[in-house]
Amino acid sequence: MEDTFRKRERGYEAKFKLDEEMRFKAASRRNKLLALWIAKRLGMTSGETETYIREVVYADLDEPGIDDVVRKVVKDCKERKVPIAELELRAEIERLDAVALKQIGGEYPGPLGPDH
Repeated sequence: MEDTFRKRERGYEAKFKLDEEMRFKAASRRNKLLALWIAKRLGMTSGETETYIREVVYADLDEPGIDDVVRKVVKDCKERKVPIAELELRAEIERLDAVALKQIGGEYPGPLGPDH
């Protein structure tokens, strides 16, 4: 009986781990898509865009939630004198959340490793 409970516990732990990996990957993908959207508005070159993608993805590691990314993007737009409303930015982030989840779900339809 204990083996059944232990197997169930490992199953829940694996599901939790998979869910967390998917959330992280989706957030990173969303931030990449957001950086591409903003870079286009800012008129960045392809080289600048690649650098900017990394900056936006890394900015999201500063604190929980999306506020760190919003602050960075708003600041960058102000510096380049390209107006953007925070509401518009947050709406785009919400839209891109769904896009990223769909993309990631298609890329990783099953377990990601032997411990899943």
